[in-house]
Amino acid sequence: MAKKVAVIGAGVSGLSSIKCCLDEDLEPTCFERSNDIGGLWKFTESSKDGMTRVYKSLVTNVCKEMSCYSDFPFQEDYPNFMNHEKFWDYLQEFAEHFDLLKYIQFKTTVCSITKRPDFFTTGQWDVVTETEGKQNRAVFDAVMVCTGHFLNPHLPLEAFPGIHKFKGQILHSQEYKIPEVFQGKRVLVIGLGNTGGDVAVELSRTAAQVLLSTRTGTWVFGRSSDWGYPYNMMVTRRCYSFIAQVLPSRFLNWIQERKLNKRFNHEDYGLSITKGKQAKFIVNDELPSCILCGSITIKTSVMEFTETSAVFEDRTVEENIDVVIFTTGYTFSFPFFEEPLKSLCTKKIFLYKNVFPLNLERATLAIVGLLSLKGSILSGTELQARWATRVFKGLCQIPPSQKLMMEATKKEQLIKRGVIKDSNKDKLDYIAYMDDIAACIGTKPSIPLLFLKDPRLAWEVFFGPCTPYQYRLMGPGKWDGARNAILTQWDRTLKPLKTRIVPDSSKPASKSHYLKTWGAPVLLASLLLICKYSFFLKLVRDKLQDRMSPYLVSLWG
Repeated sequence: MAKKVAVIGAGVSGLSSIKCCLDEDLEPTCFERSNDIGGLWKFTESSKDGMTRVYKSLVTNVCKEMSCYSDFPFQEDYPNFMNHEKFWDYLQEFAEHFDLLKYIQFKTTVCSITKRPDFFTTGQWDVVTETEGKQNRAVFDAVMVCTGHFLNPHLPLEAFPGIHKFKGQILHSQEYKIPEVFQGKRVLVIGLGNTGGDVAVELSRTAAQVLLSTRTGTWVFGRSSDWGYPYNMMVTRRCYSFIAQVLPSRFLNWIQERKLNKRFNHEDYGLSITKGKQAKFIVNDELPSCILCGSITIKTSVMEFTETSAVFEDRTVEENIDVVIFTTGYTFSFPFFEEPLKSLCTKKIFLYKNVFPLNLERATLAIVGLLSLKGSILSGTELQARWATRVFKGLCQIPPSQKLMMEATKKEQLIKRGVIKDSNKDKLDYIAYMDDIAACIGTKPSIPLLFLKDPRLAWEVFFGPCTPYQYRLMGPGKWDGARNAILTQWDRTLKPLKTRIVPDSSKPASKSHYLKTWGAPVLLASLLLICKYSFFLKLVRDKLQDRMSPYLVSLWG
């Protein structure tokens, strides 16, 4: 008899969880509190239902080839970066292609998820749901929670003296949908992440003036890289990840700063990282131009508010502010759990590889999508779901919970004492995390084996972009179309750009020609070096204190 699995949420991670259950012959039932799939990607005109949704103008900041389900590429005519409607269309196509919709119960809220009395032996859960005022109770062999990061708006009003005196409008970016309602107003945006940058840029076209307040500054990347190719495809590569293991982080930081400041000097634009603060990165193509044109003014942190103005840390004052928009992120919670599980799941240090809570005797609960990656969240959550379903089925094992709990508790104490840094708040390296989970499943691509069997494919896997298809080349869940998807990924990237073909245009031999000509020898030499110096590299790596992010690595070479 197939094991029954409850999937909470039908967003990006919920859909992949349903499919992964079906791939492992499990029986999923998905509970979705709204009336449609897509989670935050399903745009609505208002946020009265309390759910976080995209704003109307949102465009993805990870390109399509790097942010697709690993066995379901985007159509070739889809743009590389797309608006929320196009992305939602893709989710709908995915759900229909794999016939997932029939497993989803819409307009259903999960009230409670509790361990059954015999949990120690069965690992089963009691799940209570409510649909149109009627409660239902069911027993499940496993649960996959796919509610994500963006549940509750974080509105830190207490950190801003005088905010309650302010007579203007105050809102969180969760409530932001369109810019027209701010026509002719002076708007202060607090927080410079991806959302803060997007909202400020869009408002600059309609508002009288936009002020953008940041405590730390940020590095600004564009969606396109050298030669106009999608930035993600140019930087997220195994060969760069390999280089990052041996070069000192200070040297790589120096290279990064030089290249980013070559586009525009971040210090001149008021965006340089505050001394002593951790480096941040956002994707925004228009922010520098808006600052240059004066439609956005960068400000320091707000020290206090008055009835109509804001006083900043540099003692400057901005008068006649009409609206304050907080783009200060979200908090996540699990209201359907009982204590201590409810609190424990909010601490990533107590989630084994960001998926399995450490305090459970049986690994039958997976938190899918509570993840911060320097890359595609969709790809990461899909791999988490593939691993979780195989753990549920007994095909993959995790270490004993008591051992993991002791290690995590000890680490937590060291963090509280300041002995070690809390790295759980940092974004994880994309390739390192993906390879880690893939190794647990048995789907991590073997470069030496690929070289022996298929040198052309090995070249693309090691030196090309680390697209999700790589994790379908071998092992459980192998997809026969993975090889072709990798070899044609650049065709799908360039297809939507070639809308005007100039006849008889002369151009030099393409870079791909040289890559194909020299690819096999270079790959062989690289593999020999890796094998020869692997022990030396381990010694060097152990002495490095910092690991390099894909963004920094990309700038070498």
